[in-house]
Amino acid sequence: MRHAARLASRFLSRSYAGGPPIGGLVKRGFDIVGAVGGIALLSPLLLMLAALVKYSDGGRVLYGHARIGRNGTVFRCWKFRTMVENGDDVLAAHLAANPQEREEWEATRKLQNDPRVTRAGAVLRKLSLDELPQIFNILVGEMSFVGPRPVVHDELELYGSAASYYLQTRPGLTGLWQVSGRNDVSYRARVDFDRHYVENWSFSADLKILIRTVPAVISSRGSY
Repeated sequence: MRHAARLASRFLSRSYAGGPPIGGLVKRGFDIVGAVGGIALLSPLLLMLAALVKYSDGGRVLYGHARIGRNGTVFRCWKFRTMVENGDDVLAAHLAANPQEREEWEATRKLQNDPRVTRAGAVLRKLSLDELPQIFNILVGEMSFVGPRPVVHDELELYGSAASYYLQTRPGLTGLWQVSGRNDVSYRARVDFDRHYVENWSFSADLKILIRTVPAVISSRGSY
């Protein structure tokens, strides 16, 4: 996590001096009200999914991965665990044995046929249910309902000069990329979506993205 923070600081020092997040109190107020209401409404589903993950292989229920947030702050982005416990070792061995999939990983940071994903995890990912614990990240102010997807430290390098736009806002549970094809679009397009979102932010645009998220999740387009 210290390395991620140093990397984010590099981008901050050369391209973005910090400041309040886009949307200000309006966006943050919506996030707090929505997160409190969402937790109350979704509690039965959250408990059911937690039990599913636990009893599928006996491992941990939640997985917290270090991600870079607004102004370069490093935080734990929470998800229901969808991968085997020794995922890093499994991935390293798989990429070493499959050069073509290594190219896919290096280009997109995703694998369409990821050997780490459990059977229960595949279902959760398909329906985007694995990301529901991020509502707690939203409640404490590390994320927002709408914004760029949170990145790991080496992904920020792929943003180039556009990293300054990413750092101006809280990462989102959903966003323009997710409703525009998700993993079916290139990483360059994802960066462009994030830049466009920050440059053209409005509360009405956030509401439109939230509405578009529903059919995007149902269709599972680009979700793997």
